[in-house]
Amino acid sequence: MRKNKPSYAELIQKNKEELLKDREQIEKIEKRIEEKHVNPKINNESAE
Repeated sequence: MRKNKPSYAELIQKNKEELLKDREQIEKIEKRIEEKHVNPKINNESAE
């Protein structure tokens, strides 16, 4: 018999909880956000 798969929302919540426990991942995310705010024009041009 198959196990019930977690819903998409449940998977997102679980991922958020795991990220909040991982300080290194939080720092990487914060660094990316800061870079986007410091150099928004550069980042937008490279995406095109």
